[in-house]
This record gives sequence, structure tokens and C-alpha cells, in this order.
Amino acid sequence: MSTYRDFAHRGSARATVLRTVSARERRSHLTAPRVPTVGIDIGGTKVMAGVVDADGVILEKVRTETPDKSKSPKVVEDTICELVLDLSDRHDVHAVGIGAAGWVDADRSKVLFAPHLAWRNEPLRDALSARLAVPVLVDNDANTAAWAEWRFGAGRGEDHLVMITLGTGIGGAILEDGQVKRGKYGVAGEFGHMQVVPGGHRCPCGNRGCWEQYSSGNALVREARELAAAESPVAHSLIDRVGGSVQDITGPLITELAREGDAMCVELFQDIGQWLGVGIANLAAALDPSCFVIGGGVSAADDLLIGPARDAFRRHLTGRGYRPEARIVKAQLGPEAGMVGAADLARLVARRFRRANRRRVERHERYERYAQALRNSASPRTTQEP
Repeated sequence: MSTYRDFAHRGSARATVLRTVSARERRSHLTAPRVPTVGIDIGGTKVMAGVVDADGVILEKVRTETPDKSKSPKVVEDTICELVLDLSDRHDVHAVGIGAAGWVDADRSKVLFAPHLAWRNEPLRDALSARLAVPVLVDNDANTAAWAEWRFGAGRGEDHLVMITLGTGIGGAILEDGQVKRGKYGVAGEFGHMQVVPGGHRCPCGNRGCWEQYSSGNALVREARELAAAESPVAHSLIDRVGGSVQDITGPLITELAREGDAMCVELFQDIGQWLGVGIANLAAALDPSCFVIGGGVSAADDLLIGPARDAFRRHLTGRGYRPEARIVKAQLGPEAGMVGAADLARLVARRFRRANRRRVERHERYERYAQALRNSASPRTTQEP
């Protein structure tokens, strides 16, 4: 990428940006060029970038804190460019894929809304491709994580896969026959905002009773803090661990205590897991996938969470006992799934860059040959005197 960037800065036309990726992703990725690409995962607290090869192997990874959300979108764009250009100094990068925590339009060019960043109808793809001079692909971070798990992780070999990401809230993605289903407007997979309890807990989205209010990192911490604030006797271990400071209770701390066998923390995970299973049963009724992949930070609890989810799923599945049951598995790629998936999806547009760059180089060589021929014909011929 560095060589091309220098060439571009000398006045050549910028690289052609593919406006949208063909829907035939399953077939396309098999013939995509086996070249390194950069994947970027943008969250509320960190920006992680990595160079990924065609087999999903991370060649190098860098990360930095996400600029404060009150700052302008250009500040985040500057951060992304700095990371990409840093990596491109050591790797020949052919395209950049971005997984953003927010709503991305169907053309994968604009971030319509990002809850943790000041992006509102932000033309992120075009802004970055103009600065980096290589094709840029933008997608929702749950979509990129699901793609990575389908290509390289827990979802390999599945034709119908649903991914659920449990973090602060709940995100999700749908893959059918190797295609990410984004919906008409690009915002499919917002499972966390399905209403499961009418009139329930208020959600930041403005509605009440959303699924993520009962099965997410926020729900886990909220329940633990409420018990601790009430000085419930079942919460004494948790209260002792934080020295009575309720605000110091976090998801990782609850997970740690649950693994140590603390009864209350185990029960909290059972509650979260049961709500997870109820939501998965609803999704199975609507989508009928063969596999649910559970990712995100909360999934680090492993069977403390997924065991109760499987039990609740079997109890609430429509037609239980008379239909095949989807598998429920933990994601394998961890927090790097979104980055790996974004890089792999970007390989689908890397072909356009390679072809455009090759044609540009060929035109440049033809021009040089033509110019040299003109110079040769215009140079005065030397004659010998008798």
C-alpha cells in the first residue's frame, strides 16, 4: 500500500472504490485475491486494527483508545488513518474493512447512527477511501464478527447461522448460504431491541422491555448492584470484594466470583442465560437456523451462561420434540472476530483495487513508451561532414 500511496500522491487518480459488494459473497470469497488486508474494529472504548491474511491469521495488530464521543467524526477518522498507515509501512495492504458499532446503510458507505460515537449519516467509506487511496468497506461489527466465525471459527460448515453478541447490549447477525443478510436498509440483526417484557425495564433506545435489558452485560451488572445496594445477605461476598463500593461491581468481577462458586453470581448467570435461551427460541421460530453462535464479552462465562441458555431454549422452542434443534455454541475467535471478519470481507473489494491499479500501471507504461518515442523522433540527427 505504501508504494501505491506514494504513487497516488504524485497526482495519479485515486483507487476506484467498489460501491457495493456483490450479493454472491459465498462464491466471491473463494476467488478473492489472497492478499493481506486490514480489518478495523471500532467500539466505544477502543479502536483495534490488524493485518489479516487470506486464512484469517492476524499478521500484526495495533490498538488505541477511541477518541471521546463528543469530538468531531474527523477525529475518529484521523485515528483510523493513523493505524492503517502505520500498518501499511510494514505490510502491503490492498483494502481496508471496518466493523463499526452502529447502523450501517445497505450500500455499506454511511454509518447512520453510532451510539458511542458522534456519527450521524457519516459517509465513512468515501471519507477514508479518499485519504487512504485503497478501497474501504464498512459494515456493522456484528456482521463482521459473524462472517469471521462462519469463515474461520465456530460457524464453519453452517449454511444457516445466527450470531448473537452479548456485551453492554445485544447485537446480532444473520448468514444464509454464505451471505450476510442485512435487510432492505442495512440494519437487520438488531435482536437486542426485540420486546420481550411489555412495560419492562426502560432501554436506552427509548422503549421498554427490550431483550438486552434482561440478557446482557448491563443486565448482569444492574442486578448485582441492586442486590449489593440493598445489602442483601446473598451478596456479602460481592460486597466484601469491592469494599462496599457498589459502583466498582463489574461484569468480569461477577464472572470471576461465579467461577469460584459464589452462589449469587452463579444464579445471576442462570437468570441471564435463561433470558438468552428465551430470545434464541423466538429467533429460531422466525429464522430456523442450524446454529446459534454466542459471542461478545459476556460469553467468556462459558457454560455458566450457555448451559442455562440451552435448557431454556429447549423449554421454549416452538414445536419442541417434533423438529430439529439448532446448535448453540460459543464463538471461537474472541474479541478479534470483528476485526478478522472486516479484513476478510475487504478482500472482496481488493480485487477491484488490484485490477484498477494494474490497468493504471499499464497505462502509465504505455504513456512512457509513447513519450520516449516522441522524444526520440524529435531529437536532432547527427550528420557526418565529408
